[in-house]
Amino acid sequence: MAEGWDRARDIARRVGRGAAQAGRASWRAGRATATGTWRAGRATASGTKRASLATARGAHKVGRATRRLTHANGAGRTGLGRLIELAIGNSAADAMVTVALASTVFFGVPVGEARGSVALYLVITMIPFALVAPFVGPILDKFRSGRRYVMAGTLFGRGLLCFAMAAAVGPGDLPTLFAGALGVLVLSKAFNVSRAAIMPSVLPADITLVSANARVALFSLVTAGLAVPVAAGLTAWLGSAAMLRIAMVAFLLIGVFAVRLPRHVDSPELEEEPPSGGRAERWRSLLNVGPAVTEAMLANVGGRLFSGFLLFFMLFLVQDLGAPWLADKNTFFDVPRTIGVLALAAGLGGLIGAAVANWARNHSPQLIVLLTLGLTTATAVATALFFNLWTVVAVALVTAFSQELGKLALDAIVQREIGEEVRSSTFGVVEALLQLAWVFGGLVGLVLSLTGYGPPGFITLSVVLSAWLIWLLIRRRKRVKAANAQVREQQDQPMPEPEQAWAQEELPAPDQVDRTKPLTNPYG
Repeated sequence: MAEGWDRARDIARRVGRGAAQAGRASWRAGRATATGTWRAGRATASGTKRASLATARGAHKVGRATRRLTHANGAGRTGLGRLIELAIGNSAADAMVTVALASTVFFGVPVGEARGSVALYLVITMIPFALVAPFVGPILDKFRSGRRYVMAGTLFGRGLLCFAMAAAVGPGDLPTLFAGALGVLVLSKAFNVSRAAIMPSVLPADITLVSANARVALFSLVTAGLAVPVAAGLTAWLGSAAMLRIAMVAFLLIGVFAVRLPRHVDSPELEEEPPSGGRAERWRSLLNVGPAVTEAMLANVGGRLFSGFLLFFMLFLVQDLGAPWLADKNTFFDVPRTIGVLALAAGLGGLIGAAVANWARNHSPQLIVLLTLGLTTATAVATALFFNLWTVVAVALVTAFSQELGKLALDAIVQREIGEEVRSSTFGVVEALLQLAWVFGGLVGLVLSLTGYGPPGFITLSVVLSAWLIWLLIRRRKRVKAANAQVREQQDQPMPEPEQAWAQEELPAPDQVDRTKPLTNPYG
């Protein structure tokens, strides 16, 4: 009996020792696991911190480099640099809205099956411009003394519209999405009109109007090109509603930045009120903007007409497999790749146009608008004669290049020739006229794409552009000859004697002239 108890105690002791050893081993394994987890967490946190610091340093360096570029040549002193930065933020936020709406049912109709829907879209896009010309432009002219707040209002308004559209994405509320998109487009055009109108007030002495406009366009295009893929990634990850809310926050922050623009962008109020019937006088001024502005507008109308035609003609022609290179099954360039190459060429052409405008600062903008139209016409003729993939890519690049360069030159001419009291209204009329030409060209492209073959469409537009260019050159030649004849007539007239001048113009006699030198700075 005693032996049995001894054996039982031995077994119990052995089991206890085994359990204790197993517990100690488990504790050691748990401690090792906890230590490894803590070290891995610390390494992850350290790596995340290093990555965050590296990202922050990189963003800081990019910001400093961008600030040096935007504030170069005295732009930081006059306020042009801050205006460029405002345009950068506006371009990025607009790109967010465009990508977010492109991912909704708002653009859910396949392009290849929607000629009627696209034609309706083209007509509808005229609504914002029809509002900008008669209403928004005069309002901006009326509130010249508060242009900072007007620009901020267009940004705040777009932020609120983005909030409303974000709420409408979930239930698929198309009327709200449609109304919000139109409102965003109207306010975007109002922002651009106001920005162009204040450009002369922030122009440094060492920069021309063409170069200043080119800087704004170049930074805006680069920003949009960088913002679109980022916004597309965020939209795929978070959804369209979240992207619209991000755009809302961006618009509100940029609006605060707009209020902080330099005060001299606001023009002082006129000392004299306009006479009765001032509205009629305003519209007479808009209809008689002078030969230089009229010529530049007409040249840009031709380029914008061809731009609208090219976009929709080639889009539907490629979708219908009407391009000859798509008939070859072994070709690398199928429908998506062809559209991508054409879009890339158009984007690159716009960037080159803005860069060339910044470089061609000492050349006449009046000649630039005619040269761009001539270049577009020549490329269209070449594409009509040799219709293949590479001529189409060339005409897409050249058309975008000419459109960007010609529009920047037109903006400079308007800023130089038009008085500040109707400058915003003039820009509104210009934007409406150019959009009308683009829409008309797009409708022509839709109709001619029904032929299913490229050369007839390009031949038609080549004839139209050639006739348009020849008419403008004849018109310019007559205007230059009339101006030269007037100068020669004034030179041939004999100069009146001083006594006759005093008698005719009631000038003061020499002994009555005040010889006191006027003050160069009466407020100093």
